[in-house]
Amino acid sequence: MLVSSNRSIERFRFRLCRLSLVGLLGLTLMGCDRIGGWFSNASEPRLEPLPQDPQVRAYFNHNRAATYRDPYRDIQRDGDNLEREIVETLQQAERRIDIAVQELRLPQIARTLAERHQAGVEVRVVLENNYSRPWSDYTAAEVRQFDERQRSRYEDGIQLIDENGDGELSPTEIRQNDALVVLRNAGIPVIDDTADGSKGSGLMHHKFAVVDGQTTLVGSANFTPSGIHGDLDEPDSRGNANHLLRIESSELAAIFTQEFELMWGDGPGQEDDSLFGLQKPPRPVENLTLGDNLVSVKFSPTSTRLPWEATTNGLIAQALSRARNSIELALFVFSEQAIADAIAKRHQDGVTVRALIDPSFAYRNYSEGLDMLGVALADNQCRYEEENQPWEEGISTVGVPELPPGDLLHHKFAIVDDRTVITGSHNWSNAANVQNDETLLVIQNPVVAAHFEREFDRLYGNSILGLPESVENRIRDRERQCPNL
Repeated sequence: MLVSSNRSIERFRFRLCRLSLVGLLGLTLMGCDRIGGWFSNASEPRLEPLPQDPQVRAYFNHNRAATYRDPYRDIQRDGDNLEREIVETLQQAERRIDIAVQELRLPQIARTLAERHQAGVEVRVVLENNYSRPWSDYTAAEVRQFDERQRSRYEDGIQLIDENGDGELSPTEIRQNDALVVLRNAGIPVIDDTADGSKGSGLMHHKFAVVDGQTTLVGSANFTPSGIHGDLDEPDSRGNANHLLRIESSELAAIFTQEFELMWGDGPGQEDDSLFGLQKPPRPVENLTLGDNLVSVKFSPTSTRLPWEATTNGLIAQALSRARNSIELALFVFSEQAIADAIAKRHQDGVTVRALIDPSFAYRNYSEGLDMLGVALADNQCRYEEENQPWEEGISTVGVPELPPGDLLHHKFAIVDDRTVITGSHNWSNAANVQNDETLLVIQNPVVAAHFEREFDRLYGNSILGLPESVENRIRDRERQCPNL
């Protein structure tokens, strides 16, 4: 298979430059940009590792207390190697591995699953239907029909497979590096959210794995290069800001296994008895104690026929409403008005609120970040968000993090009073609440919360706060365009 594009040529030049620099000069803190120039990759100040709770361990791919070498770009960088944490956990499996993740593209994870399957471990995988096809299966005609975003993702996927960077995929490279081909060749059963006979749920957006009914891996990261390590064609990229929890508890694992079984049904090629989205029965919040941790688990979606308080977003609002001192948010998307209203009430009672939202969503007309800043932006049809409630006194502690090129703030977490963490795959949106297959965890433990606090401080310390002038101008322009506002 031939892969020809300017991006492929640039990527190959980058690889040659890296090999020359490291091999000939013996340097590890330098690299090459996409056209062969140099760039600085100096690490941020080192921090001491924080204590880990023995049952709930937290890892962050931008952690300043850890370093590792990116296995795909040969870059020494800050962070916990989330892929290694996943692989090492999977390698311990003796009986069963169940994985439900929106996208799985990392070949080391796929090869580990193949090895465990060949050793007699039962392995089952659930994916989102938009990401359940191997990259190497697409024909040139199909690729020509891709929009810009699809083509970019495809080229990134092909680069991952094209190990020698020659622009051509060999059968060996496909067999070893196309993660979904690795699973297919190993005979590992895989289904997606069309296994119920539909065209797919809102999104099968889970990011969890259960090993031997004892260990649960769960967090915000998809199993992809950009989700963990960084964009392969962008040397400065360090991956979307993400985290991973490793939780030791047979009781918690059983709760996640139940969710998995609903989606799995009888597996591939059988009856259409898999349940995704709103086809799944309503499941209330599950509460359990794990050592020093009080953990609440909720799976989405929830039917709109049930009270909003019984939904996942309702659980988020309840946890936030218990704040007495502080609320800190690090969110990819924040568009649920009722949650913003719950935060506003706590702020009015003196609770300190700080919030970071990914730059691609922070200033859209439906973003609750605008509410907290005390402004409203009409859409292009001169309409405000339904039940919009901008804060009477906007706060200046809302903004966006400054991130490496190509990276996103992909977390979905909040910290309440330095002891409670709200996290999971669940974005704070209506779609996540009533359409998608999602996970939410509320964990009460200051030891776990300290890890999230450190990550929030890292992001907040390098952020742009307040209302940007460009957004103020957009608001004024829209008001001029919409005389009836």
